Amino acid sequence: MTAQDSRRWQLLAIVAVIIYLVYLLAPVLMPFAIAAMLAYLGDPLADRLEKFGMGRTLAVTIVFVVLLLLTVGALLVLIPLISRQVDNLIQNLPRYGEWVRNTALPWLQAKLRLDPHMFDTGRLVDAVKEHIGSIGTVLGKLSRSGVGVLMWMTNLVLIPVVAFYLLRDWDRLVAWVDAMLPRSIEPTVARLAHESDKVLGAFVRGQLLVMMALGLFYGAGLSVVGLSVGPLIGMVAGLLSFVPYLGFIIGFGAAVIAVLVQYGDWTHLLLVCGVFTIGQLLEGYVLVPKLVGDKIGLHPVAVIFAVLAGGYLAGFLGVLLALPAASVILVLLRYLTERYRASELYMNTGPAAAVEVPADVTEASADREVAATPQAPVGDGKSAPPAP
Repeated sequence: MTAQDSRRWQLLAIVAVIIYLVYLLAPVLMPFAIAAMLAYLGDPLADRLEKFGMGRTLAVTIVFVVLLLLTVGALLVLIPLISRQVDNLIQNLPRYGEWVRNTALPWLQAKLRLDPHMFDTGRLVDAVKEHIGSIGTVLGKLSRSGVGVLMWMTNLVLIPVVAFYLLRDWDRLVAWVDAMLPRSIEPTVARLAHESDKVLGAFVRGQLLVMMALGLFYGAGLSVVGLSVGPLIGMVAGLLSFVPYLGFIIGFGAAVIAVLVQYGDWTHLLLVCGVFTIGQLLEGYVLVPKLVGDKIGLHPVAVIFAVLAGGYLAGFLGVLLALPAASVILVLLRYLTERYRASELYMNTGPAAAVEVPADVTEASADREVAATPQAPVGDGKSAPPAP
């Protein structure tokens, strides 16, 4: 084994160990992952304040206080609103159930010619009550469990503390990682890290703004239409919009059911359709191009696969980190594609392949050559006089 091969195997072993440790520690990495995301979001603001002559600690303190005030203010506004919307939803649940039982299911049975006993509403209601009861039991056990409450409170306290220290030492951590890299791969890693930073910045900051804008638009639009649970549906649709079409599908379906139960006429139904149509046009032609741009380049199918794979591998932490990780993987795939197209495997054309000519084509070509050959003149056997 050559020295170069040995170095490659060592790097592969180090990367494998890091991935395995992250997989093992995934249950306890949640607060650190959220804190790292907050520090990543706040680092550009702290760098700008440093350019005005502030020290790093003072700049980080200002950014941290601003982020904390924005978070507390958002919670103070959203929690009462969400609470009122949830209460309104609970009060209207009997109306929704009655509409499903007396309107939706008979219509489906008539249109699809289904067995009337297929939709046994009694069994459906019993199943829902059973699952709700099991969820309540689990939540009750967790609330009574001292360990569960302690872990929840610990994570809640750890997030701002870890975020502050990561934000304060962000530049030093980046410099330390750069100094620990093998010198042979440091330029390549620095280039990939710079490209990944651009992609992540475009995604994290841009997508958060898109989610907020869509949530506000859908909530305000459905409220103007007169939907009582419009703000709640709008917020859910905005939060789920990071997965392509998921927020639209769930929000539109919930809004259609709510407007049919509340009003039951075509006018309000068409208004709801108009709100979501304008929201999709706004997302596709204004918000995403302006706030996110085309730097990510992830196909919608790749986004859905990344979210499902992340949730399967690491639970909620995997869902949280799925799209940023997919963005970084996209940068690596672009780099590998460049290396492949510059490699001898891709550039070498190989020997020219011999072309086999069918026998009938060869015989026809020979016949044409014979026909094109000039023939000697036929005469009395005397040779022609020589030219003067």
